[in-house]
Amino acid sequence: MQLAVFVVEDNAEIHENLVGALEELTCVKVVGGTTTEEGALAWISQHSDWDMLIVDLFLKGGSGMRLVQRAQRSRPDQKIIVFSNYVNAGVRKRCAQLGVDAVFDKSTEIDALVDYCSHLCSVMGAQAALAPLHPTGGHP
Repeated sequence: MQLAVFVVEDNAEIHENLVGALEELTCVKVVGGTTTEEGALAWISQHSDWDMLIVDLFLKGGSGMRLVQRAQRSRPDQKIIVFSNYVNAGVRKRCAQLGVDAVFDKSTEIDALVDYCSHLCSVMGAQAALAPLHPTGGHP
């Protein structure tokens, strides 16, 4: 099983390092990315099969905070994660109010983000193992 992730990050080096770490260390498969709020909203409107959005707060165009307000989840298990250099108690509180699933500081919590994704991968694997092979009760 893979965790389909869309990354909204305007720093190319951070984007590349984040994608590399998550894909190497977890079951994450990055399915796309953008540097702007509008680009992310356009992608989300055309795709419902994502499992997680990872969003920076400050983008080349628009706002990560506004993006998390406007992003529509098509399934209740889809996760929205904020990954930013500008994390403090106020940001964490506002993100919680907006329904963000987790907030990580880029400068100090990359390992925690990797651990979070690894945990989701384990949960997905366990759920898949418990799912019936033939949910309709039919035969192969």
